[in-house]
Amino acid sequence: MFSHDNQLRVRYAETDQMDVVYHGNYAQYFEASRAEAIRQLGFTYKDMEALGVVMPVVELHVKFIRPAHYDDLLTIKTILKELPADHRIEFHQEVYNEKQKLLTVGRVVLYFMNAATKEKTIMPAVLQERLKPFFPGSGD
Repeated sequence: MFSHDNQLRVRYAETDQMDVVYHGNYAQYFEASRAEAIRQLGFTYKDMEALGVVMPVVELHVKFIRPAHYDDLLTIKTILKELPADHRIEFHQEVYNEKQKLLTVGRVVLYFMNAATKEKTIMPAVLQERLKPFFPGSGD
């Protein structure tokens, strides 16, 4: 299993009139945290695009448990429970406040796609090699 924590501070513009983070902002929080998780592996979305691979979101599921508010320091945990074997990658994401209270959980599914043809493809080999150590027994 691969896991990465990323911290973000809630900006005033991200809250609504009820002093709660607007629900649509979680997609951006999740995206920023996925990008940082991949960056921790020494690879970036920009690197992936240079290889001709893009990753559109095809599913987004979010459950709101507790609200986040302006100026809260959030920790977004990004988890890969399994090493992708085909065109699909599934991220599980959890959002915690500074008191380590679970606020939100999400699941985001993306596809690896050839940027030129828009056909499904597999994960770039370099990313797969960097993820393999986190998944013992995943084979070679």
